[in-house]
Amino acid sequence: MELRSMEAIRRVSEETGKALWEIVLETDMDDRMVSRESSMEKMRQIWRAMVDASEIYTGSRRSSSGMAGGDGLKMRQYAEAGDTIGGSFTAEVIAEALAMGESNACMRRIVAAPTAGSCGTMPAVLLPLCRREQIPEDKMLEALYAAAGIAAVIASRACISGAAGGCQAEVGSASAMAAGALVTLRGGSFDQICQAVAMALKMVLGLACDPVAGLVEVPCIKRNVMGAMNAIAAADMALAGIRSQIPVDEVIDAMGEVGRRLPVELRETALGGLAATPTGKAVKKRLRQITGVKS
Repeated sequence: MELRSMEAIRRVSEETGKALWEIVLETDMDDRMVSRESSMEKMRQIWRAMVDASEIYTGSRRSSSGMAGGDGLKMRQYAEAGDTIGGSFTAEVIAEALAMGESNACMRRIVAAPTAGSCGTMPAVLLPLCRREQIPEDKMLEALYAAAGIAAVIASRACISGAAGGCQAEVGSASAMAAGALVTLRGGSFDQICQAVAMALKMVLGLACDPVAGLVEVPCIKRNVMGAMNAIAAADMALAGIRSQIPVDEVIDAMGEVGRRLPVELRETALGGLAATPTGKAVKKRLRQITGVKS
């Protein structure tokens, strides 16, 4: 089926008794004309790439700009000291988000989920939970399929790129995907997945995309931390029975409309927001002097 509406997917789920993840799996099989085993192997490769990216991170690398690198290691060390405010799990989530974002900035292998700039949000919530609860790999794949379906609907109804819709479309979409994945892992209902997605997106509506010097490093990496924590909050609220007053498809539509109304300066042009601060401009000037690029 065409993944253009959470409501349409819900109707198919009710008619067939199939979960969101399985509907998305079968859609992938149809679209790419592959077997179930082939589709799942592709998703397995994606999951293992996330795991590998986390395992090979050392914190020793720095991005070419010098703005990114080492913070994931600092957070891991802080977490290991055992004196965090939010507890060990929260600290691990933060560390993973930072590490994955830095890996992207340092040209390591990452999974765009849904974009490279938002690559830290999904792994940040899934990897620590998988390790803590020893969740089987097949269950993690189900969560990834659910997240992929959510991303497909958002991309169809709104957008997933910062240039088109601001950071709400990148980290916001990643946060919604992660929230849906978490509810899936907890055995939540289709409706609870929709509530989590709606709440995750609602909480980041209007988020600007303002990369300093045009690089997906500042503030992008730390916004992945926000996206991960937002996803956990949205998933827990949905599992608690809390509902979004605005239906999920309408929230997605609103995100698209907000994105279209954002001024061009706040859509990945590095002309507004943090990129336009005195420090942001100074960083841009410094990097252009180093690279020899003229203003």
